[in-house]
Amino acid sequence: MTDAVVPRVGAMNTDTHPRPAPPEAPYAAIVAATPARDVDLEIRGSRAHVRVYGDPAAPRRMVFLHGLRGDHHGLEPIVAHLLAERSDLQVWVPDLPGFGASAPLGHGVHDVAGYAAWTTELLTAVAPGGDVVLAGHSFGSIVAAATAADRVVRALVLVNPIATAALDGPRRAMSAVTVGVHRLAAALPERAGTGLLRHPLFTRVASLAMVTSDDRDLRRWIHAEHDRYFSGFADRRTLLEAFHASVGTDVSAYAGRITAPTLLVASENDDVAPLPSQRVLAAALADARLAVVPRTGHLAHYEAPAVVARETAGFLAALEAARDEAARDEDEQ
Repeated sequence: MTDAVVPRVGAMNTDTHPRPAPPEAPYAAIVAATPARDVDLEIRGSRAHVRVYGDPAAPRRMVFLHGLRGDHHGLEPIVAHLLAERSDLQVWVPDLPGFGASAPLGHGVHDVAGYAAWTTELLTAVAPGGDVVLAGHSFGSIVAAATAADRVVRALVLVNPIATAALDGPRRAMSAVTVGVHRLAAALPERAGTGLLRHPLFTRVASLAMVTSDDRDLRRWIHAEHDRYFSGFADRRTLLEAFHASVGTDVSAYAGRITAPTLLVASENDDVAPLPSQRVLAAALADARLAVVPRTGHLAHYEAPAVVARETAGFLAALEAARDEAARDEDEQ
């Protein structure tokens, strides 16, 4: 509920087209009911902001990486639904370097290798013993895969994973246009280039291109979320480096080196990370399960977070059951 704005007596109300009330957040109640705290860490020479969800005493740890131009807020709906099913989890959601409240990398480039090295140090800080689940959405799936290719994790969960490089995928024409916009932003003076990258029209076009839900209220809320967080990058250099990393590679480049049990949560109508390429990716992984979210596109974290959470919880439960059974068999021998 929002308070109405009442003009002062004697003042002229010149606003003949009042702005509509901000859309109601569809997951506000479950997110608000989820325990959360903020943690700041020093990683690779810069301050990292992490939002930690769940009971501080929960024994199991997950680290969840957001997508390009996002921050921890975008994953809150999935995390809240997941913790409603798995109270034994703590979920650590960092703002990737240069986004949200995290500073850019203190040294190095904001490319996949740089983010993977940063994530490796974060995992060590979160779970020194190595018993941690690593998850990522969209660009975060690439970083998570690159990290898991060189570091042991208990399990890997990739939501809307980028299974085909953007410039090779079904949206290659739109991707080429987006690359052109970023090249223009790089060529302009700093202030003008940053202004282009943060322009509300650019944000809205990107949002419209990805949303697939027919629910008008949900669509309005998704657009409002993008308006609020899509421009929360530190500076032009950071964003340009991260953007070129996001379109220059994909999860399949790391699949052959990933040994962890992996859940791929794909979306039926995702034309950023299309379903046929997800099936190819699943076959390339040593131990993979593919779950498909019906009637949803690339924004499964907004459009179907409960489904993503349910698939993730089921995957983790199956892994734990298999591990317990293997332990019993070993004891009996």
